[in-house]
Amino acid sequence: MSWDDILRTGDHLAVAVVEVAGAAVIFVGAVWAALRFVVEGLRHRSAAVFTPIRLTLGRFLTLGLEFQLAADILRTAVSPTFDQIGKLAAIAAIRTALNFFLRREIAQEKRQIDPDRPADPAAEPPRAARPGAPASSAAAPEPGGSS
Repeated sequence: MSWDDILRTGDHLAVAVVEVAGAAVIFVGAVWAALRFVVEGLRHRSAAVFTPIRLTLGRFLTLGLEFQLAADILRTAVSPTFDQIGKLAAIAAIRTALNFFLRREIAQEKRQIDPDRPADPAAEPPRAARPGAPASSAAAPEPGGSS
């Protein structure tokens, strides 16, 4: 068995493992969301209780799609053809667009749940830049903190 055969076999195994992981993440997320939907649907009649379920399902889908994209990249890792590269580019573009829109919807849903808190903690302005915040965070202790 040559090194080329060993690399191809290892690549096929890695692709299969990553694809199964992605499918498992999506499956677990769908099952979890379906169960929560039924439980919350029986307890409450308000549409607002379903928003956290949708957010969590969106996170599972995003993670699962990332695994699937990783598998596609691995598939073309060993001596790709131009046809494989073209297919990978198309798949990557579609999955990246899906992830973008999923993340945007997740952020929008988070803003609806808690309008005072930014959907992305990295997007939160520094303490001194927030209206009503002290100019220096070192001079003012945190609420509930020790002085």
